[in-house]
Amino acid sequence: MRAAPRPGRWSCRFLTRFPLRRSVGRTLFSVAIFGLCTVIFGLSRSFPLTVAALVGLGASDMISVVIRASLVQLDTPDALRGRVSAVNAVFIGTSNQLGEFESGLTAAWFGTVGAVLVGGIGTLAVVALWWWLFPELAHRDSLVAADTPPGT
Repeated sequence: MRAAPRPGRWSCRFLTRFPLRRSVGRTLFSVAIFGLCTVIFGLSRSFPLTVAALVGLGASDMISVVIRASLVQLDTPDALRGRVSAVNAVFIGTSNQLGEFESGLTAAWFGTVGAVLVGGIGTLAVVALWWWLFPELAHRDSLVAADTPPGT
């Protein structure tokens, strides 16, 4: 019997076949697609549109996760990499529980659809804010910084 495919497996294959070589910062900010797909999901009354929104949501999330994880590893000095990775892991692990709490709270206040819309619009707002606050990240061309010596 064939094992069921794991979530994210196809996107990892995609990124393996087509690695991120250029416009990494702009691709990272494609997390706006995540927010847009979340809004579409919240408003959709069509099953095919809902499925398409969820596929776009998952794919854009996977790509942004890969870029963020890569940048943390590649831009952190060797002496600090373990500590930075530990703090990063704590924040990522905690964000799930905080997100569940926030989702439950906003669903109680605004209803299910309202909570989904608030989440999508909030994502778009955060993307716009980060684009404005960190333009050097938005314009980053490759995963490895230009001033990084070869072999590090």
